[in-house]
Amino acid sequence: MLPLQVRCGGYSSAGLKAENQDAFALRMPQTRAELGKGMAALICDGVSSSARAAQASQTCVTSFLNDYFSTPEAWGVKKSVVRVLEGLNSWLYQQGLQGQSMLTTLSLLVIRSQTAHVFHIGDSRIYLWRGGQLECLTRDHLQRQQERDVLNRAMGGDPHLQVDYHRLTVEEGDGFVLTTDGVHAFLPASDWPLTLNEAGSRDLEPLAQRLAERALQAGSDDNLSCLLLQVEQLPHADSEEAERQLASLPVPPALQAGHKLDGYRVLEVLHASQRSHLYRVEDERDGQQWAMKVPSRHFADDFAYLQGFAREEWIGRQFRHEQVLAMAANPQPRTGMYYLAELIIGQTLRQWIDDHPQPSLATVRALLRQMVTALRAFQRLDMVHCDLKPENLMLTSSGVLKVIDLGTVVVTGLQEVAPPQAEAVPQGSVDYVAPEYLFGQPASFRADLFSLAVVVYEMLTGQLPYPSRSREQLLKSRSYADWHYIPLGRYRADLPTWVDACLRKALQPNPASRYAALSEFLQDFSVPNRALEASTFRAPLIERHPLRFWQVTSAILLVLLLVSLLYRT
Repeated sequence: MLPLQVRCGGYSSAGLKAENQDAFALRMPQTRAELGKGMAALICDGVSSSARAAQASQTCVTSFLNDYFSTPEAWGVKKSVVRVLEGLNSWLYQQGLQGQSMLTTLSLLVIRSQTAHVFHIGDSRIYLWRGGQLECLTRDHLQRQQERDVLNRAMGGDPHLQVDYHRLTVEEGDGFVLTTDGVHAFLPASDWPLTLNEAGSRDLEPLAQRLAERALQAGSDDNLSCLLLQVEQLPHADSEEAERQLASLPVPPALQAGHKLDGYRVLEVLHASQRSHLYRVEDERDGQQWAMKVPSRHFADDFAYLQGFAREEWIGRQFRHEQVLAMAANPQPRTGMYYLAELIIGQTLRQWIDDHPQPSLATVRALLRQMVTALRAFQRLDMVHCDLKPENLMLTSSGVLKVIDLGTVVVTGLQEVAPPQAEAVPQGSVDYVAPEYLFGQPASFRADLFSLAVVVYEMLTGQLPYPSRSREQLLKSRSYADWHYIPLGRYRADLPTWVDACLRKALQPNPASRYAALSEFLQDFSVPNRALEASTFRAPLIERHPLRFWQVTSAILLVLLLVSLLYRT
């Protein structure tokens, strides 16, 4: 992938003041892990009325850059930035409670792939310089009081942080100007193009200095700071670098026991389908065994599929969790497209369900706890699995349950670069898919909660909570009313009604009616929620069984019609 290339230059001066309370910085990604964070530039103006204004601005600049580039790689830009700013704001606010107020404005620009993310608090500014035109991208947070403008929003000023945020598409050649009010409050915007057009050299620092000096000449009595950026090259927006590198490798042919690939000897073919092959292999260098997954050659020319295969490995590398399949480091160069994962000795949950037709509630509850733990790990990384089903869950010989298929996972951070063209209904998963996918709604943890509840229902009964339908029938569905829940008691009369009430809520077709947290579902499945049970089973028939309600209503109307006809005759 072509790297992001940005020219920059900045200037800062105390001006007529004794102390410079401004601060600015820019950081380009330094490591492979940081590439997903893009480039970050920010400018801060310490509020003079606060006791430690200069320290506030300097702390925000340095701490933000250190913390932002340390956030999980899978987090999107917005989540990463907001989390870091909330932490900084809380710390600054606490200093104020201790009598050492630290207030500062903050204007932040993050360029990732071909998108600029703008975050803003206060009255410092960010401008876009494109095609000879200057456009201010931020709005000053000022309030008129007694014939003067007073800052009404700043870092450290309130425990509940309010940040302006928007994003825009970046073009090669775009320029960005970050300034404090010591510059833009005294220099008319009409004078800026004259300075910005003085691009006689590639060095932007003299231009930034000239802008500040002209503001000083125009009567500025404040600190003066200006940071200039120009985008010279943008990375490709269609994939991540790791995906491109892996997807560019040839797809190996189907392997058999005894075949070798890059020093790995195939011991057994574990699975083979039109989409992929899974082998148990042994590393001839140290004797360690792994599971090797290889894409099918049927998709050798399908870049979208290969890109998704490469993404699956990348996603797996983000986890260090007992309930999620672990990926091997695989440091040696690869001659073909594949990845290595831990070899799990055990059985799929599908096999377990077949072997345990009527398990106890306690047994299912113990497995549910592990599944909830796994999904929480996905939530922490801003990921949604999207294809939870018994075939994608493995139970090891020691009783540990693991999520083993990551091919459909939706990652917020990757969507910001290139939204994956995910199928509305994952292949082979029609009985587990959340209804909202059919209506084009974005993936959320509530969709995983629905699929999880289907799995739990099936573990208890060996059946599905909704009548099974074909893929085509599901895609034609246009209403949540098309989904008719089958009461748990139809298959297991021995199970208490509070369990049915719990599963009904988790399996509501409309995601807004489901549990708001995985912990709530687990709690109600572990301890009877009598209020939920009572409200569920005293609800009107139309809410509990809408199909039965309309069947009964139709039958009554038919009887009335027949009676009416008899009286007329």
